[in-house]
This record gives sequence, C-alpha cells and structure tokens, in this order.
Amino acid sequence: MSISRTNSVRRTSGEHFEPDESIDHKAQRHLRGLLEKIDYTAYSANRRVLGQAIGAADVVMFERLGLAAAVARARWVATALAASDPAHPPTRQQIDELAFQRAAFEELSEAYEALRRMVERGYLAFPEATSDEA
Repeated sequence: MSISRTNSVRRTSGEHFEPDESIDHKAQRHLRGLLEKIDYTAYSANRRVLGQAIGAADVVMFERLGLAAAVARARWVATALAASDPAHPPTRQQIDELAFQRAAFEELSEAYEALRRMVERGYLAFPEATSDEA
C-alpha cells in the first residue's frame, strides 16, 4: 500500500496492480510486466538521484534529524504553554509563532520518515551492522 502526504493529510491507495476481470490472463500478465518495468524505472531513478544528493545514509543522519525533530517538538509545546496563560489570551504573534514551531516539527518529522523510507526501499545505502554491534 502506498501513502502520500499533502498539506498534513495522508492519503492511501491500494496495490499498484489490480487485475481487471474483463481482460484475459495473458493481457493481464503483459500489463503486470509493463507495470513492473515502470516501478523499476522509478526505483532506479530514486536510487540514482537520492544517492547523488544525499550519499549513503548512516546513524549520524538519523540522530541529527531525530534530535532536530525532538527540539522542534519541545519548542512547539513550550511556545503553546507560554501562550496558554489563562489571565491573558494569546496574541496574534504568539499564535503565528506557535504555527511556525508546529510546522517546523512536522517538516523535520516528515524528513526523518522520508529518510527512513529511502533506506527501507533501498534508495540509499546503509552500512550493515557489524558483529561488534550485535
């Protein structure tokens, strides 16, 4: 199942290939083969482009993005707490800052998940754990 995210809304779609019962089996196999070639072309393009842009993924990259997302989350919540004084309603500037901090957290979290998907799908190389780490 594929998932896409647009403006903080996730949309899911089913399998890529759904057989059409009105098409004979030979035509379905041919279509499935063409779709597999298309998928491989996209895979190959992602591997080439992402490999050039990012290089090999490593633990340090994940630590950097994870820490940045955690700091952004803490800033977002701290900003919300600062704006939640019951004696004074939040100002326009506080709400704008709150929205900015939330967007920063969401973007960094999405980047972390995107990097993880790149490794999971084989677009980026990731060093194997050595026997010393096990």
